[in-house]
Amino acid sequence: MKTTSVFAAGAAVSFFAASFAVAGPEAEVLHYWTSGGEAKSVAVLQEEFKANGGTWTDMPVAGGGGDAAMTALRARVLSGNAPTAVQLKGPAIQEWYEEGVLADISAVAEAQGWADVLPDSIAGHMKCDGTWCAAPVNVHRVDWIWANAEILAANGIDMPTTWDEFNAAAEKLQAAGIIPLAHGGQAWQDATVFETVVLGIGGPDFFKRALVDLDTEALTSDTMVAAFDQMRTLRGYVDDSFSGRDWNLATAMVMNGEAAFQIMGDWAKGEFLAAGKVPGKDFICASTPGDGYLYNVDSFAMFEVGGADKQAGQALLAELIMGQKFQSVFNLNKGSIPARTDVALDGFDSCAITSAEDMASTSEAGSLLPSYAHGMALRGASAGAITDVVTAHFNSDMSSEDAVQMLADAVANSM
Repeated sequence: MKTTSVFAAGAAVSFFAASFAVAGPEAEVLHYWTSGGEAKSVAVLQEEFKANGGTWTDMPVAGGGGDAAMTALRARVLSGNAPTAVQLKGPAIQEWYEEGVLADISAVAEAQGWADVLPDSIAGHMKCDGTWCAAPVNVHRVDWIWANAEILAANGIDMPTTWDEFNAAAEKLQAAGIIPLAHGGQAWQDATVFETVVLGIGGPDFFKRALVDLDTEALTSDTMVAAFDQMRTLRGYVDDSFSGRDWNLATAMVMNGEAAFQIMGDWAKGEFLAAGKVPGKDFICASTPGDGYLYNVDSFAMFEVGGADKQAGQALLAELIMGQKFQSVFNLNKGSIPARTDVALDGFDSCAITSAEDMASTSEAGSLLPSYAHGMALRGASAGAITDVVTAHFNSDMSSEDAVQMLADAVANSM
């Protein structure tokens, strides 16, 4: 790599050092990592940015699903004052690119050889018309069940491997006066549970046809009816106070022994670890019933900004995000696994090792799938249409057959 196109080997002076020698790197970073484990994770990047001479302006927007952050972002862009870098992912990156507001960070990506260390599927999300416009931070697995180890042991329950086993365990727990499923009644959380149910009941091929390709036959099938039937069953396993609860508070219910299970991505593990809990001892992780792997990749997109200091900040930020050190330290805190395939997993816990192994095997088998609920598979209108139906069904006595018809109509109208 040329010395004019990298920060420096080791300590890192800013990228394009000759061009930006006068101005120090600056970055205003908009993100929605505000819970305990998430805040600890983003602090790692913030500290490394500052250690390399950068000035970081933090712009956190609370809300685990990121909807509030996207509202704030749109207001900033429309006012002509875009942040330097924004936590974005999936098709949303391309949507902003099509509005002509993303910067090209290909020089950084090519200097660092990103194409050689990222899986093709993940690299594809980071490119806009062949140029690099975003930097991946990690890979999250979405289809996890988290459990309180003590509760399961006390009630003679093993981690379920089928939805029937989950239902049987939930009935046993309920009879013992224990909340079976910790859940937050927010649309994105409903969608998270729904897509794991669809994957488990229909399998990877059905999931792809229904929630990636939006195939009408799959959306209106008996298999989809069965998925909504299971959602109705799960609704009976949550407590009466679930409405509006943040996801990390649901995690805390499992952690504190108020509930047995939570269905949530592996950012939940970050909460357990931040509280000093040990996997296999205090909590148990397992994939939700069925085959396949649903991924969610956090990333930062760089927006067009003026000023040498801000552009230097973008370049420095991009290099640090994809550095092996940050990919390792960040993901140890966050609960996810590195996006880079060449980062050693020494020090990672058993759940992370399982995630990495399953990602490799499902990638080979063709069952590594983008999460619809977390913005990786679909553009906003179609994803929102599906989630609206899922939430409406979950919070009413709507029949599964009616939900399936509403689902097909909503998807058709969104396209």
